Amino acid sequence: MTGTAEQLVGIDAIRAASRTLDGVAIRTPLVVLGRPEDGVLLKAESLQPIGAFKIRGAYNAVAALDPVVRSRGVITYSSGNHAQGVARAARLFGIPAVIVMPSDSPAIKRAGVAADGAEIVVVGTASEERRRVAERIAEERGLVVIPPYDDDRIIAGQGTCGLEIAESAPDLAAVLVPIGGGGLASGVAAAVKSIVPRARVIGVEPELAADARESLESGRIVAWPAELVNRTVADGTRTQSLGRRTFAHLSALMDSVITVSEDEILAGVRIAAEEGRLVVEPSGALSIAAVRFHRQEVGVPTGAGSIVAVVSGGNVDPDAYRRYLEAPIPA
Repeated sequence: MTGTAEQLVGIDAIRAASRTLDGVAIRTPLVVLGRPEDGVLLKAESLQPIGAFKIRGAYNAVAALDPVVRSRGVITYSSGNHAQGVARAARLFGIPAVIVMPSDSPAIKRAGVAADGAEIVVVGTASEERRRVAERIAEERGLVVIPPYDDDRIIAGQGTCGLEIAESAPDLAAVLVPIGGGGLASGVAAAVKSIVPRARVIGVEPELAADARESLESGRIVAWPAELVNRTVADGTRTQSLGRRTFAHLSALMDSVITVSEDEILAGVRIAAEEGRLVVEPSGALSIAAVRFHRQEVGVPTGAGSIVAVVSGGNVDPDAYRRYLEAPIPA
């Protein structure tokens, strides 16, 4: 991808975030997928306390606030996993939280937010509408907005996932990471390229929500309409565009983007259960789908080193999950 002159989040900020997260986020394991000799490992972020990686960035951002400002409370806008991360961070700090969520967010994610005591405001399905409503409420109530991805504190927090991968897999050859708004991919790329610069960092998007790939190929941020991105079953990737900061990081650090079909995503959920013994939501199965069905695009021959697929989350409604487990495996 093309480079950028914009200052990026560095490894020192990511290491500092790791210290902040000590005792809050867990160091998730690398789980073997399929045959060990294939060298494919899953970074099981689905095992985080909130069931997704988002606790990393959310807590790091809330912790960075001035205590007096933080005491007034925080607000965010999210389809689910970042919502849970901010709600959990707010509860741990003992402050109020308001979460603006879309009407189609999975019930299990809304329940997680409510369990941590946050106030939920339900709006339509467009990510831009969520942002506008959250910013209006923040101004009215004096709350601090914790963005879901386009923020250096968020990127640094998510980067701790990449830091753990680089430290745990010394023969690392490639990391595959889902892209929604790009915070996780930006942080993972920043950490991995700092520690293991030879390793490839590859983003994965649904074919039905591939705004990041189009943006990186065109050299500018391209927004997709809500009615297009909302077609994918991977609800965590229904953001309409990258942010300015995530675009800068991915332009400079990401090697390529693989897109996967809806059938491949659902097969990835099933493969995670059968071969990795993990409960994974569709957004979390993107990297599994890429490494299983698009191995040639990864660009790492078998035996050339470890390939780590980041499983971003496992918050999936039980009824839907039962259906996903019956998904056919594409030939």
